[in-house]
Amino acid sequence: MERQHNLNGLLFTAPAIVGLVGLTLYPLAASLYYSFCTYSALKPPQWVGSGNYQLIWRDLMHKGLLYEAIGNTLYYSVIAVPLGIITAFGLALLLNQKVKGQTIFRTIFYVPSVVPVVASSVLWLWLLNPQHGLVNMMLQWSGLQTLIGGLGIKVPIGWLADPDWSKPALILMSVWGVGNSMVIFLAGLQGVPEELYEAAELDGAGGWQKTRHVTLPMVSPYFLFMFVMGLIGSFQYFTQAWVMTNGTGGPANSTMMYPMYLFQNAFQFFKMGYACAMAWLMFVVVVLATLAVFRSSGKYVYYSS
Repeated sequence: MERQHNLNGLLFTAPAIVGLVGLTLYPLAASLYYSFCTYSALKPPQWVGSGNYQLIWRDLMHKGLLYEAIGNTLYYSVIAVPLGIITAFGLALLLNQKVKGQTIFRTIFYVPSVVPVVASSVLWLWLLNPQHGLVNMMLQWSGLQTLIGGLGIKVPIGWLADPDWSKPALILMSVWGVGNSMVIFLAGLQGVPEELYEAAELDGAGGWQKTRHVTLPMVSPYFLFMFVMGLIGSFQYFTQAWVMTNGTGGPANSTMMYPMYLFQNAFQFFKMGYACAMAWLMFVVVVLATLAVFRSSGKYVYYSS
């Protein structure tokens, strides 16, 4: 009877097991093997040992396109991740207030996060159009365009047509879609015990002091979660930049992200071995960065348990 139960369990879980082995474990093992081979997907792979990794190091030292792709990715990560977290937390604080129409406001701020990535990228191509885009029009109507021009910045802003503004344009679009992070922070805010705020008020704490000494420590695990997920997502940033630049990473390679360059090597240049080595290096960097964040989290993350 026990053997029959085990057999029935294996039969029911067989689709999941086959999917895990065939679509996850095998591709992982194959990519690791191919990273030590020259492989064009048209001819059988040939073992070259650490040749691909040495080639990556050489390209990095020559400060070519790989160097630019890494720089663009780090630029995006350093600015977009903290800015997105701060924006999401600020919106969550506002939407946690008990005001009339609270549900409507929450829905409005959440909707952008459920728009498909390709659709939102096409939408932002129109919004960031230098001549007819709504963003430049709003800058002009508000008078900010005159102020920006007084700082020596060329107006109207070229956004995706200007190498100096292309990455800020992508960051601006990423901040627009912080709805998921906002909802997570909102759940954390609603879990803060009300008696802590009451005790703080009895001690004479004001609004900022309650936020700093009560709210922030109590929701610090949510900050940790959002930072780790944002960090991983920023290293894998691909679709928006690919769609908005038609896969070129322009202008002047200013939006060429590391995953885009990896994709080009794999499926345009057919340098599969080189691309697999790039992928595994990115995996190692992400793991090390995540471990570093977790190792240091004990200094600033509070768990009530």
